[in-house]
Amino acid sequence: MRTAFINQLIQEARNNPSIFLIVGDLGFSVVEPFAEEFPDRFLNAGVAEQNMTGIAAGLAIEGYTVFTYSIGNFPTLRCMEQIRYDVCYHNLNVKIVAVGGGYAYGPLGASHHATEELGMLRTIPNLIVCAPGDPIETRAVTSAIIKHTGPCYLRLGKAGEPIVHQNELEIGIGKMLPVIEGKETAILSTGAMLKYTYDYIEDNKLKWGLYSFPFIKPLDLEGLKIIAENYRKIITIEEHQKSSGFGSAILEGYNDLEESKKISKRPEIKRIAIPDQFVSVAGKQEYLRKLYKIKL
Repeated sequence: MRTAFINQLIQEARNNPSIFLIVGDLGFSVVEPFAEEFPDRFLNAGVAEQNMTGIAAGLAIEGYTVFTYSIGNFPTLRCMEQIRYDVCYHNLNVKIVAVGGGYAYGPLGASHHATEELGMLRTIPNLIVCAPGDPIETRAVTSAIIKHTGPCYLRLGKAGEPIVHQNELEIGIGKMLPVIEGKETAILSTGAMLKYTYDYIEDNKLKWGLYSFPFIKPLDLEGLKIIAENYRKIITIEEHQKSSGFGSAILEGYNDLEESKKISKRPEIKRIAIPDQFVSVAGKQEYLRKLYKIKL
């Protein structure tokens, strides 16, 4: 996903001179193409992510569309105060990008496991929260958030994520994507769990539906309404803590739909997510997913 993101950013920057990229001590084959083509719109802030976010806020005040980019927790949890006050309070045009969501950097241990940030960030006013499911969604979401004036958080996988969608997409802010139409049961997936859920349905020849939610905030309530009208049971799956994550957002969405009487009854909902504990071992992403039962 990170290569898809950088390539799309380069393409957009060729026609948009306001795009500026700041990284936190990263590079080494991924961001160099942007830095080489746009040296005056690139800055490596080093291991100083709070400063990186403050610089981004200042550049946004001057009219730039600023992207900050680093690994997992470093541009997010480490910078919560700067994100809340410097960026979101002032509704500035800063896009925070974290590569390696969930257990993508599993062997590096808990400091590199981004498993709580969605829940924390989706509570901050003005902030759009995105987690595309494959490289094609990544390109579409990157393009969408550039068109949006205001703060966004973009959670990416690491590298090598398989493609699920067969064609390029255009997606509006806050819209879900139907992947497979089915009956009775629908899986709602966000982020890099999309390929796993797609393969599970295909390999087991299930008649289930599959819907990708690249936007966690704002949530596609109209899409949830359509799903409720066509399915009896919903399974949400995410590589994030169960409390406050994507599944929690889905429950909140259905509660809002019920309260506003837009649906008469919500579907049965099962949430698959990380339990309320830290990882006590190091291991590859697939190993940690199995260990903590992030599976159907």
